[in-house]
Amino acid sequence: MALGLGLATAASAQAPAALTVAAASDLQSALPALASRFEAETGQRVTLTFGSSGNFFAQIRNGAPFDLFLSADVDYPRRLEADGQAEPGTIWPYAIGRLVLYVPTRSGLDPAQGLAALASARVRRIAIANPAHAPYGRAAVAALRHEGLYERVQAKLVLGENISQAAQFVQSGNADAGLLALSLALAPALRGAGTYVEVPAVFYPPIEQAAVILKASRRKDEARRFLAFLARPDSAQALRDAGFLDPRPAAAAR
Repeated sequence: MALGLGLATAASAQAPAALTVAAASDLQSALPALASRFEAETGQRVTLTFGSSGNFFAQIRNGAPFDLFLSADVDYPRRLEADGQAEPGTIWPYAIGRLVLYVPTRSGLDPAQGLAALASARVRRIAIANPAHAPYGRAAVAALRHEGLYERVQAKLVLGENISQAAQFVQSGNADAGLLALSLALAPALRGAGTYVEVPAVFYPPIEQAAVILKASRRKDEARRFLAFLARPDSAQALRDAGFLDPRPAAAAR
């Protein structure tokens, strides 16, 4: 019995510490499967935490013990690097996010009408991510302003802590429509429960998403390996399949 316990303790001591990743919530439909593949290939455990990029930025500045930050806004990694809290030269653009107008089937709304449909009296609540700290929320506000609708619908807006929570508001019936990430509209929870139309990219600033290795990380080599894995063609294709655009000019030109 004592021998067995000793062997278990030794095995536990040899197990690699998990790579801790703070990830934008629009990655929830794609990143878990990619992390599982990485774990299977390398034996390196990965712990994913999803949330709003702005909240993660604030937590990291206050010493949150993450190794890697996958932000939905490239500006946050740039600011961390400028402040000396990110490993220099490790900012890596991994995707461009896409905003959609999503309406559940039960609403009876036609998303083909575009954002103008949100001004209808039938729409009482519109879910968006909180623009104070979520890039998709800022994109939603910009799109509504572009179409001259923001003041007309502002009172209808319900703010999710992140884009995933905004999607949950629509899914649960607490909102009649939502301005959401395409990656979440394509995920199983929403894909069969409603329809969407993509908001024209010219309506809002590009949602440029980027990763960065954090200066305080004790697993920088593991973080680099994970980024290299995400940069592989098969991983990049998985992100495209999940609704993201590839930020690389060569891929965008194809």
